[in-house]
Amino acid sequence: MRNFVLTSSSVTDGHPDKLCDRISDAILDAHLTLDPASLVQAECAIASGIVFLAVRADSTAHVDLPAVVRELVEETGYDDPDFNPHNVTVLSAATPGVAARQFEDNVSRPAVETVSATVFGYACRHTPEMLPLSIVLAHRLAQRLRDVRMRDEIPMLHPDGQVQVGVRYRGRMPECIESIALFSALSSQARAQDQLSAKLHEFVLRPVLKQIETPLSPDAQIVINPQNSVSIGGPARHAGLTGRKNDIDTYGGYSRHGGAALSGKDPSRIDRTGAYLARYAAKNVVAAGLAQECEVQISYAIGRYEPVSVEIDTFDSSTVPEAEILRALRSVIDFSVGSIERTFRLADLPKANQGRFFARLAAFGHFGRPELDLPWEATDKADALKERLL
Repeated sequence: MRNFVLTSSSVTDGHPDKLCDRISDAILDAHLTLDPASLVQAECAIASGIVFLAVRADSTAHVDLPAVVRELVEETGYDDPDFNPHNVTVLSAATPGVAARQFEDNVSRPAVETVSATVFGYACRHTPEMLPLSIVLAHRLAQRLRDVRMRDEIPMLHPDGQVQVGVRYRGRMPECIESIALFSALSSQARAQDQLSAKLHEFVLRPVLKQIETPLSPDAQIVINPQNSVSIGGPARHAGLTGRKNDIDTYGGYSRHGGAALSGKDPSRIDRTGAYLARYAAKNVVAAGLAQECEVQISYAIGRYEPVSVEIDTFDSSTVPEAEILRALRSVIDFSVGSIERTFRLADLPKANQGRFFARLAAFGHFGRPELDLPWEATDKADALKERLL
């Protein structure tokens, strides 16, 4: 598949699914800040004025779960009559998790018998973030929609917003933007949608499009809060659940992903951290100039710390044979389960970032994000790869 149109979506941080992801990761942040050896699995669901939590944690930390929820709800800007930081009902079930095992490298992680996942990472030359244009543009529009609301430039906006972007690719490179759909619910105080579409075009769409070199198609369809759209947002309109926006978290449907939820899981969970390692490997291949795009697949099996498979696909864009790239990649990156924590020091990141790291990932994607200085976005292996192959 080389010529096609792909649509990618993003949502604002107040979308119920994303709020669930952020709450789950904020619970993880709180545990790791106090006890970096914590093993945590946090699930969240939201319906109407109720937040449901299911948390398994093996940790010395004592976390006030309702306080974490109320802080996130307030930070997000919710003031709906039936959903705000003061009256939201929090129902939680917190149970002990599986005890950690200590290994010779002093890294706390679960028994090897529990390790099993197939994960994917991807990188390309479409954008400075080395991500497909469709998901990058969708994220930028969603972030801009959030920022405009927080700066009160359009006072009527609700925290719940959605974006969809369609891009035409030719030869697997972006040719033009075919469609943009942008929607924001209205706050409970908003009385009318007068001039809303025009304001969203002026304050959200136009500034973001100026940053993109790829042109609009002559027949591009742009839809911004049509007059007949539903103005209600948040849990009053649709429920939320942790892990329901995997395409948004990863590559917008352009490349494969492992399928498992990323949020709410501590660094011992290979289905989360393995996805970060795979992205790290793919990005370094592209940064080294060995290919225009690269997908890395890693499979881990129960009972083994070394992966049973590491494969790459450069979609016929590589400058040297893929088999040689793979050999070089495996010589400069340790793909074993225990190496991920040593490489990225993930358990230490919440405390190093004032108690909030993983929750910041939960909205607007786990990859790219130059404002967050993510360790798996580094290209520090590119020179070593070039030395071996070029």
